Amino acid sequence: MTDSPAPAPDALPEASGEEAALAAGFDLSRLDAAFLDDPFPTYRALRRHAPVKRMRDGSLFLTRWADLDRIYRDTKTFTSDKRDEFRPKYGDTPLYEHHTTSLVFNDPPLHTRVRRLIAGALMPRAIAAMEPGLHALVARLLDRLEERGGGDLIEDFAAAIPIEVIGNLLGVPADERGPLRDWSLAILGALEPVVTPGAAARGNAAVTEFLAYLRTLVARRRAAPGDAATDVLTRLIAGEADGERLTEAELLHNCVFLLNAGHETTTNLIGNGLELLHRFPAERARLLAEPALIGTAIEETLRYESSNQLGNRRAAAEVALGEAVVPAGTLLTLCIGAANRDPDRFENPERFDIARQPNRHLAFAGGPHMCAGMNLARLEGRIAIAAFLQRFPTYTLPAAPVRGGRARFRGFLSVPFRPA
Repeated sequence: MTDSPAPAPDALPEASGEEAALAAGFDLSRLDAAFLDDPFPTYRALRRHAPVKRMRDGSLFLTRWADLDRIYRDTKTFTSDKRDEFRPKYGDTPLYEHHTTSLVFNDPPLHTRVRRLIAGALMPRAIAAMEPGLHALVARLLDRLEERGGGDLIEDFAAAIPIEVIGNLLGVPADERGPLRDWSLAILGALEPVVTPGAAARGNAAVTEFLAYLRTLVARRRAAPGDAATDVLTRLIAGEADGERLTEAELLHNCVFLLNAGHETTTNLIGNGLELLHRFPAERARLLAEPALIGTAIEETLRYESSNQLGNRRAAAEVALGEAVVPAGTLLTLCIGAANRDPDRFENPERFDIARQPNRHLAFAGGPHMCAGMNLARLEGRIAIAAFLQRFPTYTLPAAPVRGGRARFRGFLSVPFRPA
């Protein structure tokens, strides 16, 4: 079953020699600036001509929605453990230790224990309790932008929201939050398909500095615990009711993960959403006329410009994907950005439609690894974008937005804006 009827013929243009050549020449280790700016023509070519594309290193690049959905659900055949993949990439470094200890790159039992602890602090009641504070934070940020007559949608708005939210969840004092975003960008930047020596050095330094800071924060929290119902750090320190606790390394690295995951995806969701509404003025006018569409508008932003474009798994056993037989041990890159525009799943997938329903995108992955903080991210996105539109309904972007220049995480470094 699919979310919608088969797309109209004009949604699937006839294959061309140029498109086939684009798919044939795709190399994940050699991505150019044009791809990073707009990867979607390449994704379309790969879906049509090489949906299970073999890379030079023997790994596979997957672009079909059905393949990704199956892989996310089948955790026995497709493992998230990254030790074999990341050892040659990072060596014996802080980045290796971090990325092989955090929630997202692990299988049970570590994944299960950490996710349960985090999810307990992100229950619907806890998220609802955050809503008044989120409205107040967004209003303060909009007041500053209005006073200044504009600013940068990322630095002055989108990035500031999740930093405050995650800072509150971990109980990071407000005057100690300054380095958090730079640490996050450096650590996540080292997850790109190809890591330059400079990016690796910045990532390793960020992990080291972040862990050193967290050790002092954890020591303070052990001495003066917070409310485990709302304070994630206190909850992680206390462990589960049966007495099972995280090791010190598991505790620290998963605090780093929480900041990185909560910051990057939500910043991109808000920034991408506001840029899309500017790019598609008819959809902005539609949302202004029908504010109740904000929920489906957020889901469409997540589908159309997925904050996280790439995921990874390894085949734990030989398995068939379509006509391809995948040997055990094969590394798989899951292209979320391509799957979320798969015409076998979405009608007119290249159209940005803020009322699209149903919309079962994979922006938050799927199966047991579905993002634990997705409902919090959605709430932040709804409040931020709705309030921004209400305050600045005719906002303009006087200069070209600057993309982040990354393949895995799709967003902007800078989006200058004016109220009108």
